[in-house]
Amino acid sequence: MSEEVKRTLKNWAHLRFSIVGPLLARPAERGEIQKKIEELASRRYPHPTREGKWLRFGVSTIERWYYQALGADDPIEALSRKMRSDAGMGKAIGAEIARVLQKQYQLYPSWSFKLHADNLAAYIKGHPELGSVPSYASVRRMMVARQWLRKSGIDIAGRGLREVRSFEAQYVHQLWHLDFHHGRKRVADSRGAWHTPKALCVLDDRSRLCCHLQWYLTETAENLIHALTQAFYKRGLPRSLLTDNGSAMVAGETRKGLLRLGVVHETTLPYHPDQNGKQESFWSQLEGRLLSMLRQVKPLSLEFLNRATQAWVEMEYNRSIHSEIGTSPLKRLLKDPCVARPCPESGKLKLAFCLEETRSQRRSDGTVSIGGVRFEVPARLCHIPRLRVRYQSWDLSLAYLVDSKDGTLIDTIYPQDKLKNASGFRRVVGPIADPLPEPDTPDSSTPSQIPCRLCRNGTPSGLPAQGRSHREGGRLP
Repeated sequence: MSEEVKRTLKNWAHLRFSIVGPLLARPAERGEIQKKIEELASRRYPHPTREGKWLRFGVSTIERWYYQALGADDPIEALSRKMRSDAGMGKAIGAEIARVLQKQYQLYPSWSFKLHADNLAAYIKGHPELGSVPSYASVRRMMVARQWLRKSGIDIAGRGLREVRSFEAQYVHQLWHLDFHHGRKRVADSRGAWHTPKALCVLDDRSRLCCHLQWYLTETAENLIHALTQAFYKRGLPRSLLTDNGSAMVAGETRKGLLRLGVVHETTLPYHPDQNGKQESFWSQLEGRLLSMLRQVKPLSLEFLNRATQAWVEMEYNRSIHSEIGTSPLKRLLKDPCVARPCPESGKLKLAFCLEETRSQRRSDGTVSIGGVRFEVPARLCHIPRLRVRYQSWDLSLAYLVDSKDGTLIDTIYPQDKLKNASGFRRVVGPIADPLPEPDTPDSSTPSQIPCRLCRNGTPSGLPAQGRSHREGGRLP
């Protein structure tokens, strides 16, 4: 029996006792009990489970309740409704019908219980050898007991395979949640065009603290990294981050940046927003309180919305009592142990959230191509044929040359400026390394005297002996 059913039965027992209780507390004189019961039957009583509804009871009904409670040790138990001995069991469904229902559920898991029961009844009517048609309650009870629950059309291959459990991190800044939310109130830009803003929130799992919340016009990796770095500046580096599988969350810049910073990036299962439930619950407060207070602001700009959002987060949400943790997020942040790490400087953060690839340097002009844009490499690196570069796909105004071994920054490179190069000024390219010392060689003005084995005299190297060379038949002395 469920708790709701037990509570309903107890409410009915309390109502009956409130009606006949005065008769038990002050017993009537002989001959007056009937008059008092008739007086109780003429009154109205509030329904025990339906608010705003009133009930009337007959004389015989109240009289029966009175005598049930009169001789009982526990009047409340005596006035409670009795459950059937077979309550919750239902009529057993035969094995053949159960197999038909199972096959039907496997083919159409998105159907409701009522639709399954109606189609099962139509199938049994065409096959009378299966027996009588089970009731809707029996079909529903069997499907619930076997976890044949309704599934949406896109969530057939995953839901129901794992149980759902609530969880909470042990330490502050051990786990952060991050997600985008499409707001219900539109904003106007400087040109008068209307946009639907997207809020990006970073929430701490342990303390429920809102680390950073900001509105943007687009849901991109650039905006995600901007908001995430703002949260790093405010709170430090967390140990792990939980997001969904959106394109901005799984972008190369996002995943590489978190990996270089030592933050474990975990994603939820597809079509399972319940895994990020704390983040989803936060949106109801954002819409119900902040945006409701801004309903009369017309026109609403993105700048004003962000200012109001920061004030609401820092002055109300983070300081208000959270119903689930029993205290405010800010107090829990200061009270519980924290495992956050210091935030690096802005240059290291920007260098971390970049794609890293290898590019070949063109020897003719010392440039590399990144995203269709030519970047000039310093002349001192012209001897390296292949370079490791880091860049952000949305900002090709600069890129970084890094060491392929440890990823340290070597230099910043910029796009090729052909108009500036047309000035005609060129530097002389010096030697790449120090020149090697000259070898010790004899004076080339006088040939060295090399003794001849045949002439046994010192003759100039390369000159014939006695006017002719030995190979030409020169006469020996």
